[in-house]
Amino acid sequence: MGSLKFDHDIENDSHPINPLDPEEFRRHGHMIIDFIANYYQNIERYQVLSQVEPGYLKKLLPESAPYHPEPIETILQDVQKYIVPGITHWQSPNYFAYFPSSGSIAGFLGEMLSTGFNVVGFNWMSSAAATELECIVMDWLGEMLKLPKSFLFSGNGGGVLQGTTCEAILCTLRAARDQMLNRCGRDKMGNLVVYGSDQTHSALQKAAQIAGIHPKNFRVIKTTKSTAFGLCPNSLRAAIHEDVQAGFVPFFLCATVGTTSTNAIDPIGPLCEVAKDYSIWVHVDAAYAGSACICPEFRHFIDGIEGANSFTLNAHKWFFTTLDCCCLWVKDPSALINSLSTNPEFLRNKATDSKQVVDYKDWQITLSGRFRAMKLWLVLRSYGVGNLRNFLRNHVKMAKLFEELLRHDNRFEVIWPLETLLWSALGFYHGQMVEIINYLDVECANVLNQKLLESINGSGRVYMSPTVVDKVYIIRCAIGATLTEERHVIGAWKVVQEYADALLSKY
Repeated sequence: MGSLKFDHDIENDSHPINPLDPEEFRRHGHMIIDFIANYYQNIERYQVLSQVEPGYLKKLLPESAPYHPEPIETILQDVQKYIVPGITHWQSPNYFAYFPSSGSIAGFLGEMLSTGFNVVGFNWMSSAAATELECIVMDWLGEMLKLPKSFLFSGNGGGVLQGTTCEAILCTLRAARDQMLNRCGRDKMGNLVVYGSDQTHSALQKAAQIAGIHPKNFRVIKTTKSTAFGLCPNSLRAAIHEDVQAGFVPFFLCATVGTTSTNAIDPIGPLCEVAKDYSIWVHVDAAYAGSACICPEFRHFIDGIEGANSFTLNAHKWFFTTLDCCCLWVKDPSALINSLSTNPEFLRNKATDSKQVVDYKDWQITLSGRFRAMKLWLVLRSYGVGNLRNFLRNHVKMAKLFEELLRHDNRFEVIWPLETLLWSALGFYHGQMVEIINYLDVECANVLNQKLLESINGSGRVYMSPTVVDKVYIIRCAIGATLTEERHVIGAWKVVQEYADALLSKY
């Protein structure tokens, strides 16, 4: 039962294979689990950044799909031989680029359960457990963050699990757009204005484009080092005032807790006060910094959140839950529902008509939704609040260690101190900024920094990523991978020093 057939006349076989045979699934599943476990056991042996050339895989794989089935053993051999060399190993303890994508056993197993059930969760009727568990875990996590009750189902708000922050910003921007147009008239569409800073993620600009906001009505407000690159409320007010005077209609502000380039923390409370004067929707993007707010010592960085309309963090970044799992909370779910809902006859049912259930199809772009709550539920239950806090604190501790190592080498400069980045190790986790050879002019230092980073990443031993702020090329080293230990941080610093020595020996 369940054995694969290799007959030449497959299409006429009266006993075709069963693609969901339980025993075959059990056998294959054990092999996949062993494969993944071995991968993690040996992950430090792999070059962190894939060193393959564009188009490498096309040269290695057949030009067309196989007509006959192939055994799982052969497929896994090809995964190891052809796929693994082309992977950039985001779960490596030596991965320090971009942002963490921290996995965990609970996250992986929750993903397995979610995929195994394979429910299509567009409304409560399609899978009551998927909907209700999502409502519950969003309230659990909201309470851990000490969000105001107005953001929770236990208040008048609620939360939804979406794919990424890009989706969440688009949904909230669309809701804010429609809300404003209902007030001032649809003919004002061309006058609507969106606000962010020069540190705000590009997801805001993309959302504005998709939502039909005129490109010229996208305001990028400059930040400065004096405010640690946070958005200045006075600058925001001045920009809004100028737009109002010119006949524009301000309607959406995206504030950020932990920007990608600089880890800037926008002052949420004061910005909300400005926005309130103009009835502007405030969305707070805490995609990969917000997780730390479950720690009491970091919670103050979202002080003022009660003045915002929506809030996001990505559990798939620094909360040990696999991609994709973006947590979005809104104060007024009806704003989303009014903007995003469709009600075809084939989806009508008594539960929906009763208004007693949540239909998540009306809270998101897609009709169908994955059972994302399962993996977040497993993470919360398997580790508990105490351990999750300690995981995050340990990354903070390692960030401080890296800064300490860096400060002892006078060839390097911390572009701005950790303490001014507001999260004293999250500052590192979001990008400890280093610039080599501080006695050179900026242009020359930029060239050397770029060469240094290329050498570091080309080694495959660690992986870091760059940014440019105020025309300065900066090397970011972001700590947050689940497997990273102090020895990896010390090792990363030694790699930086080694390649800096080699680079400087040529000058």
